[in-house]
Amino acid sequence: MAAAGAIVGAALVAVRDAAKPGVSTLELDEVAESVIRDAGAVPSFKGYHGFTGSICSSVNDRVVHGIPSAEDILAEGDLVSIDCGAILDGWHGDSAWTFGVGELIEADQHLSEATRLSMEAGIAAMLPGNRLTDISHAIELGTRAAEAKHDRKYGIVDGYGGHGIGREMHMEPFLANEGAPGKGPELVIGSVLAIEPMLTLGTTDTVVLEDDWTVVTADGTRAAHWEHTVAVTEDGPRILTVRPE
Repeated sequence: MAAAGAIVGAALVAVRDAAKPGVSTLELDEVAESVIRDAGAVPSFKGYHGFTGSICSSVNDRVVHGIPSAEDILAEGDLVSIDCGAILDGWHGDSAWTFGVGELIEADQHLSEATRLSMEAGIAAMLPGNRLTDISHAIELGTRAAEAKHDRKYGIVDGYGGHGIGREMHMEPFLANEGAPGKGPELVIGSVLAIEPMLTLGTTDTVVLEDDWTVVTADGTRAAHWEHTVAVTEDGPRILTVRPE
């Protein structure tokens, strides 16, 4: 899974480097697919329940599952969330991150940072003996800490979260991004989860567009999405979707 995850990390970095004003999200999709296939892997997303892309490209008020399109052209100041997966030798890697096209306004910078910090708090709870919702609670506390740091509120997107991953991309259990600790399955050495908080500058509510994929914020505020595939080890959490510097 670490080998699959490294390919995902490389694809995400390549996509970020290609994300310039005037570039379409379909062009970003082609960059990611090329990196994945050149490494001997297969895009997890392409063809998944009919999805047409190798990445999910969610710009500004799109939270997750945005479909790459030639008509979707990036502009200066856009907040871009890219989710990417790859299969190598039957094992899956899944990761996402949010970045700006050119310079971001401070609120968008803080939103992406808050989402990353929430993810990192969840990763730190991937310890043997913890329960599933210890991770959920840690993500929530990470969000609240970011709110205090930035002196503003963030919306934790309702109904979406992380998941088990291994020989399939989406496996049980579902991992909520908030909630009380101490519940659910016990984490053991070898447990692997995709940890993926999604935060907004406003609402917790979302709407699915007519394409039956794209999830947008109900109030039109911007959203961010960070994700890593993480394993529980004797030496602490191990991120399997490491990105090259």
